[in-house]
Amino acid sequence: MEQDVTPRGEKLQKVLANLGLGSRRDLESWITQGRVQVNGKVATLGQRVEPDDAIAVDGRLMRREDAARVVRRVLIYNKPDGEICTRDDPEGRPTVFSRLPHPKEGRWINVGRLDINTTGLLLFTTDGELANRLMHPSYEMDREYAVRVRGEVDEEMLERLKNGVMLEDGPARFTDIKEAPGGEGFNHWYHCVVMEGRNREVRRLWESQGLVVSRLKRVRFGPVFLNSDLPMGRWREMSQREVDILSEELGLTPVALPEMKTKVREKLDRLQRKAAKPMTRNERRVRELRPSHEADAPARQEQKPARKPRPAQDKPRGTPVAERPGDNRKRERSQDERPARKPGGDKPGKRRSPAPAGEGQRPGFTRR
Repeated sequence: MEQDVTPRGEKLQKVLANLGLGSRRDLESWITQGRVQVNGKVATLGQRVEPDDAIAVDGRLMRREDAARVVRRVLIYNKPDGEICTRDDPEGRPTVFSRLPHPKEGRWINVGRLDINTTGLLLFTTDGELANRLMHPSYEMDREYAVRVRGEVDEEMLERLKNGVMLEDGPARFTDIKEAPGGEGFNHWYHCVVMEGRNREVRRLWESQGLVVSRLKRVRFGPVFLNSDLPMGRWREMSQREVDILSEELGLTPVALPEMKTKVREKLDRLQRKAAKPMTRNERRVRELRPSHEADAPARQEQKPARKPRPAQDKPRGTPVAERPGDNRKRERSQDERPARKPGGDKPGKRRSPAPAGEGQRPGFTRR
């Protein structure tokens, strides 16, 4: 008679992630540091727990019943330069969490990170499982960046970057690169796509070809685009429809957003209206530029062993640069064909308000 060898219980880091304490990667680090106890004993990485086990983090007992009530809220944030992706910084630098609203249940988990000089799209969620699936390589959430490089770029160089180059931590490549308008002289803009979220991967790929990255901005994460209606340093919360579409793409069952009292909803609406305003000059941080060799110093000290090259047939699925959300709405009419403004339609010196943003980050809110 065969014995049932199915492991009992759930992995500890998954249970903690379902409690909204952080991503699984962060929680694995907590377990390794000895910050988590199970039934009064220090937990070990990979340990499984059952419903009647007592779990404590930093000496505080967790309420396991909260794990059954998943709260799945998602924020889109347009990160400015000068902010770091951590909750607390010993040097007192501003963090990406300082501008976010405080959730009533759980806490915001940042989906991946951007370095201090990289701007653009960051996602935050209160659902640990959603955060894990967005970051896990098996779900192939591609990341698209707009990058300005300084130096001479040729076709052979672009082919090498798409075929793959060897970095300190193993082979890496762009699944697609397309030149973008706006460059002049030795400065060129490109849109490029990567399938992983390795540390400074986009910068290191371009620098491997002897080029200097002078600007870097993430413009897409999987099906989520950063639109021009969200100014730098501001956030907005995804609607129920957007969260459901994102959940479905990741194989998760949709969860209804929590009902809010009128006062709480009014407060959140005020915060979002404030978030729609551009940053003032005093709010903007001075760019902190560092030589590439200095920026790479910590990485060299804690250098990980090089990854084994994948077999040629086992390469990750390539993803092309996506069509921009506004591309299908571009007007092809000439200036003469545009309707004339009515006299007195706009007062001198008064800016016209932008059109309201739709629910999806793009029509259909899916990849093409």
